[in-house]
Amino acid sequence: MAALSNPRAASSDFDLNPDVVLPPGRKLRPAGVLVPILCRGSQARLYLTKRSSALKHHPGQIAFPGGKQDEGDADIIAAALREASEEIGLDPANVEVLGQMPPHETVTGFTVTPVVARVLAPFTPRAEAGEVEEVFSVPLDHVMTPANYLIQSRRWRGSRRHYFTVPFGPYYIWGATARILRSMADAAEPA
Repeated sequence: MAALSNPRAASSDFDLNPDVVLPPGRKLRPAGVLVPILCRGSQARLYLTKRSSALKHHPGQIAFPGGKQDEGDADIIAAALREASEEIGLDPANVEVLGQMPPHETVTGFTVTPVVARVLAPFTPRAEAGEVEEVFSVPLDHVMTPANYLIQSRRWRGSRRHYFTVPFGPYYIWGATARILRSMADAAEPA
């Protein structure tokens, strides 16, 4: 995949908000997310989740399968594969890891490493009860087209915060997920 061979700088939820001053010495927790892509014929599809509306953090948001790195995880790739297995029922044996994107810093204090992977064979997604409301896929072409992205904003903690969105049908893909996808789209563009 072209985005992996043309790496860019790390990204963050603060990229579109240059006035934000981040505290020095902040401690970021490591997390890994899987960017699972299934290629069939001429079409490739990317799997995403809609988080449960009952969750305390990021309820109802669109996200990659993934989460924080646990002590038992060998590395960030193992964390992403474990989380994808738990959250969407994707067997790690059905995945070929293609590489990692640069890390992304979130407003919630994580440094998220996207792990791009090819899903080897079709599978039946299984949403993890209580955490994932829905598993769905979008055409990879849609999220790899920079023209499909918008910059929107809302008030957050007393100031206006700008962020990327890449809506698809009923799904409002925004925040860290959209920023990581935009980084992939930008990296795939010819220099």
